[in-house]
Parts: sequence; C-alpha cells; structure tokens
Amino acid sequence: MDQTLQQLGELLLGSVPTVILLTLLYISYTWIVHRPLQRVLAERRSKTEGAIEKSKSDIGRAEARTDEYEQRLREARAAVFKAQEAKRQAAIQARALAVNQARTSAQARVQAAKTEIEGERATAETRLQAEAAALALEIVRRVLQPAGAGR
Repeated sequence: MDQTLQQLGELLLGSVPTVILLTLLYISYTWIVHRPLQRVLAERRSKTEGAIEKSKSDIGRAEARTDEYEQRLREARAAVFKAQEAKRQAAIQARALAVNQARTSAQARVQAAKTEIEGERATAETRLQAEAAALALEIVRRVLQPAGAGR
C-alpha cells in the first residue's frame, strides 16, 4: 500500500504543472477570448433588439398611417356619395318642377280649349237657333202662302 501511496503522490506532484498550465490557459482564455466575445455578443444582441424595436415602431407608424389613409378614403367616399345624392335630389326636384310646369301648361291649354269649345258651342247654338227661326218662318210662310202664288 505504501507503494500505491507513493505512486499516487508522484502522480499528483507530476500533475501540478498541468493544473497550473490549465489554470493559466483558462485565465488567458477568459481575458483574451471569452470577455471580448461576450462584449461583442451583448453589443450584437442590443443592436438586434434595437433593430427589432425600431421595426416594431416603424410597423406601428405604418399601421397608423394606413388607418389614417383608410379614414380619409372613407371620408372621401362619403363626400362623393353625398355629392351624388345631392345631384340626384337636384335632378329629382328639376324633374318634378318640369312635370308640374308641364301639368300646369297642359291644364291651361285644356282650359283654353274648353273655353274655346264652349264659345264655339254657344256661337253654333245661337246660329242654329237663328237658322231654326228663319226656317220656321220660311215653313210658315210657305205653308200659309197660297198654292199657286209662290211658283
């Protein structure tokens, strides 16, 4: 067993320079590679997150502009519809006015024609009464006239 302990002690003593070298290597790696690499990675992460935040804010602004554009588009459509409705109402009113004027004009012509027809009827009636009276007188005169005198 002494021999085993002695070999173990020699082995431990031989491994001390390796442990020291590994410790120096670890410290060197930490100072030379690991810390600068961590710094670069942190910087890259912050830039990436910053770019992501910037893109999110850009997307938010774009959505706001899109909403504003859509609102303006809705307002423009509403204005166009209002203008079309106003023109349609004006056309309906103009047509109604034209129909009323035509109706009034037609009624005036019908009334004038009725008046004219009534005047012609009264004139014809008067003329017929005069002719009827003249014919009645002629008939009476011929009936009362001696048979051979008028020929």
